[in-house]
Amino acid sequence: MSESNVVIKVKDYTITEADVDQFIDTLPPEQKQYAANPMFREQMKQQLVALALLSEYGKEEKLEETPEYEKLLESAKRDILAQLAVKQVISAASVSDDEIKEFYEANKDRFKKGDSVSAKHILVDDEALCNEVKEMIEKGDKTFEEAALAHSTCPSKERGGDLGEFGKGQMVPEFEEASFAAEIDALVGPVKTQFGYHLIKVYDKKEAAVAPLEEVKDQIKANLLQQKQGELYNEKLNELHKKYAE
Repeated sequence: MSESNVVIKVKDYTITEADVDQFIDTLPPEQKQYAANPMFREQMKQQLVALALLSEYGKEEKLEETPEYEKLLESAKRDILAQLAVKQVISAASVSDDEIKEFYEANKDRFKKGDSVSAKHILVDDEALCNEVKEMIEKGDKTFEEAALAHSTCPSKERGGDLGEFGKGQMVPEFEEASFAAEIDALVGPVKTQFGYHLIKVYDKKEAAVAPLEEVKDQIKANLLQQKQGELYNEKLNELHKKYAE
């Protein structure tokens, strides 16, 4: 075992980075989404270390010999067996490409996308500066992207001011109205919003349309799989209720 992978040694137990990964994997989805954040990972390491240390203290205090420990152990065994049983039951669920396509064709209205634009912007605090930057671009002294990097206060400046694609309702009203009204590659602004003064350059427009199957395939598969797993779970639960419950 590489020393670089060791987090800490607690008596005979060595906590490794792999243990941290496994610990994070047991967390609820709303917490697991932060797994890539170094600070979050460090917090999980410390939490795992704390569990190991407290476990050793519990052994020292002979808490394994108490009635409460036996009761909790039986409860934990029950929960683990139930989790493994659920995993086995729902593992039989699968979704075919034909089922995905059939669902898509029958529910196209669910996958409608509204009008959208793709745009870049430059944000500054002062209207006069906004006009100066606009003049630089119009004269060819700087490209839009160069001006964004040099003058914009928005983090998007690192991408040349690129905000990517957005639909209606995703931006503040003044910015949205100017963007959707703009011609492609036209330099628009200054546009005043609560954030300051913007120069806007729209580089693509898309009309409302149904999203292609490839774009929503994974979403459909996940939904259908969840539905099938739920059906298998309920069927098994009803079967077991008749078999075991009094």
